[in-house]
Amino acid sequence: MKLRIKGNSIRLRLLRSEVERFIATGSISDATHFGTNGSPVLRYSLVSSPSSASVRSRFENGEIIIEIPANEAGRWAASNEVSLKAEQPIEDGNLALLIEKDFVCLDRPDDPEREDAFPNPAATCGVGEQ
Repeated sequence: MKLRIKGNSIRLRLLRSEVERFIATGSISDATHFGTNGSPVLRYSLVSSPSSASVRSRFENGEIIIEIPANEAGRWAASNEVSLKAEQPIEDGNLALLIEKDFVCLDRPDDPEREDAFPNPAATCGVGEQ
């Protein structure tokens, strides 16, 4: 699962196997370590929640947690829908949340994640092909 943070926006991108694991288990997590032997770790998780009414996020104990209503998560995973978008009110505006299926990169044929990525819709229309 890839994490991108820019200003007041958070984006997660999931490969096919990660979407499958997320739906099967109800959550998926990853972490970035900032050193060795007890150094800080930033964790980030995507959680399917039957009690959640909308996509929302929270930050607890050094972990970014994004919750998706369980019915919405299942529908998204089983469909051709690329992303789930939401805005969460925060102190000075909104926090944009985006959860996406990770596509095959058209300009990097040697990408090691290529086999696990979702087919890129741009490939069928000639965009990016050489």
